[in-house]
Amino acid sequence: MTGDVETIAALLIVIVAAYLIGSIPTGVLLGKAYGIDVRKEGSGNIGATNLYRTVGRKVGIITLVGDCLKGFLPVLLVKFSALPPEFAAWVGLAAFCGHVFSVFLKFRGGKGVATALGVFLALAPMAVAIALAVFAVLMYFWRYVSLGSIAAAAVMPLAVFFLGGGGRTDTVITLAIAAIVIIRHHENIKRLLSGTENKFKA
Repeated sequence: MTGDVETIAALLIVIVAAYLIGSIPTGVLLGKAYGIDVRKEGSGNIGATNLYRTVGRKVGIITLVGDCLKGFLPVLLVKFSALPPEFAAWVGLAAFCGHVFSVFLKFRGGKGVATALGVFLALAPMAVAIALAVFAVLMYFWRYVSLGSIAAAAVMPLAVFFLGGGGRTDTVITLAIAAIVIIRHHENIKRLLSGTENKFKA
């Protein structure tokens, strides 16, 4: 009984820590360093694509890496700790939710693509390879970041199921993350359907 309580307490601690790490608004902080509030510029999103377009390539790339690490590091630390391995997926979900529903931004945030990428790089790297291939093909032919992101998110649950090797928990949590990513792109979906979505320019 004591062991069960300690396990639950440990899970709660790492989930809260991962959520707080995920909540760090990388894009907002970088934008402020350049004198702008990225939430009031471009698409208003705090993610790498909007930083790339409004501040510049360098800042966009740094934002992408920072948001990715927010998902990658907490999951990796759990995987290489003495904690039960099934904690990793829950910690990944917590970090992802921190980015999308940041406590530092009144529970608002980004669309979660880069943070989800970090989570899955640590959780199921082979599955990420499939999703990135889908993203790359769509970007090459159509140049829509949103379309590539939506398609990659949709592919991830199947890729994790067949290649992740983590079992039911990983698959269910991947489904939850994918669903949130797609829902967060609802405005992009409307623009894609109407033909008004902005294409990515390198």
